[in-house]
Amino acid sequence: MKTRDDFVWGVATAAYQVEGAWQEDGKGLSIWDAFSHTPGKIANGDTGDVACDQYHRFEEDVELMAELGVTAYRFSIAWSRIVPDGKGEANPLGIDYYNRLIDALLAKGIQPFVTLYHWDLPLTLQLEDDGWQSYATAEAFARYAQVCFDAFGDRVKHWITFNESWCTAVLGYGTGLFAPGRVSEDEPYVAAHNLLLAHGLAVEAYRRKGDGQIGIANNCDWREPLTDSDEDRAAAQESLEFFYGWFTDPVVFGDYPAIMRERVGSRLPEFTQAQKELLKGSADFLGLNHYTTHYASRHPSGRNEISADEGNGGIASDQVVSLSSDPEWVSTSMGWFVVPWGFRKMLGWIHDRYDGLPIYVTENGCAVDTTDREDKCSDPERCAFVQQYTDAMQESIGDGVNVRGYFHWSLMDNFEWTRGYNMRFGLIYCDFETLERKPKQAFYSYKEIIAGA
Repeated sequence: MKTRDDFVWGVATAAYQVEGAWQEDGKGLSIWDAFSHTPGKIANGDTGDVACDQYHRFEEDVELMAELGVTAYRFSIAWSRIVPDGKGEANPLGIDYYNRLIDALLAKGIQPFVTLYHWDLPLTLQLEDDGWQSYATAEAFARYAQVCFDAFGDRVKHWITFNESWCTAVLGYGTGLFAPGRVSEDEPYVAAHNLLLAHGLAVEAYRRKGDGQIGIANNCDWREPLTDSDEDRAAAQESLEFFYGWFTDPVVFGDYPAIMRERVGSRLPEFTQAQKELLKGSADFLGLNHYTTHYASRHPSGRNEISADEGNGGIASDQVVSLSSDPEWVSTSMGWFVVPWGFRKMLGWIHDRYDGLPIYVTENGCAVDTTDREDKCSDPERCAFVQQYTDAMQESIGDGVNVRGYFHWSLMDNFEWTRGYNMRFGLIYCDFETLERKPKQAFYSYKEIIAGA
C-alpha cells in the first residue's frame, strides 16, 4: 500500500555513537566519555573518542543519505558540545557544527529530526548536581533546550526531547550497565521523574515561540500473552505499562500508570498538581524505538529467562511478570528476536491507548555480524528484517494506526554502547580503522522500499 504524502522515511544516529571529536572545538566531557574510559565497562576497551568521525565527515554522510533517498535524518545533539558544563555559557563552535549539518541536510531535501538528549549528560552535571537524581538537572536541560530552539528552530520543525528514558533510568541508575553506572532499586524512579519533568519544562519553553512539533521517543518491546488466560493477558498489559506507559502516560495523561503506583508504592515519586498540568498533553507525537517481542505470563517458571538488562521494562522485581520466547524465533547478533507481527501489535497498542496521537517509529533495526565474512557488505538477514518490519508497519497503517514516519537504526555501523564496535546495526559499513563508508545490501533494499512507498 502507498503511504501518506507527508510520511517520512529516514535513518537515525546518536551523537556519542557517531560524532567522535570528543575534545574538539570546546566540547565538554559527558558521562559516556568518562564511562567508556573506565576499565572494564566497554567491550574491548572501546570508546566513542573517534567513533565514525561524523563531526568531520558529515558532508559525505549527507551525500549517502541523499543517495539512499531518505526524506529525514534523526540525529542527536551532544549537550556538552552546546553547553560544555551543562549549565553555563553556550559554545559558539558547537552551535556552528550543527548549523552546518542542518543546512547540508536541508540542501538535499532531508528534514532534520533533532533529539536533544540521547544519554550523553554533561559530566559536570553528574559530578556537581547528581545527574538525573536532581531536579536541578531538569532545569539545566530546559535552559539547554532553549539554546537549541533559538539557534536551530528556524529550520528544525521536529524535536524529540529524550531518547529511551527507560535506558537512562534502569540501565544507568538501576543495573549500572550504562553510564553513570549506578546500582539501586529506587534511583531509577527518581531519575525517570526528573527526566519527565525536564521534558515538560522543555516543551513548555518550546511552545511559547516554536512553530514546529515536539515529542518524545520511548522504547518498548511487544508483550504477547503466553496463553489466552486472564492472568497472562494482565501480565502482558502490566509489562507494557511498566515499559512504554511509564514514560508515555505522564506526557499524555499527566500521571504514571495505576499499576505502577500499585506495585511500587511510595518508592514511585508523586507529581504535584502543577507538574501534572505541565506534563499532560506535552507530546505532539510519540516516538517508538522497537526491536523485539517476548511472551508474558504470570507463571513463575520462566521468570528469569529474559533478564531486566535484555528488555524487561521497569524494575523486574517490581512486576509480577514472567517473560519467555519461542524457540522457533530467529534472533539477531544482539540476541533479540525477529517477530514482525509483534511490531504491528505494538503500534496498534500505542494507537489505542493514546487516542490516535501521531506515531513516528524513531528506531527499528537489527545487528548483523559481518565482521568474519569476506564480503562485509553482505547482510541478507538485515534485508529480510527491513522488508518484514516495514511490511508489518504498513499493515498497521492499514489497520488505521496513525504512523507518520519510519527511521531505520542505523545509518551506519557505530559505537554500540557497552558492546563497543562488536555490533553492527548500519545500512552502511564503516571500517573503524580507515573510517571508509560502504553501503551494504540492505542499503539498497531500503532504498527500493522508500522508492516504492
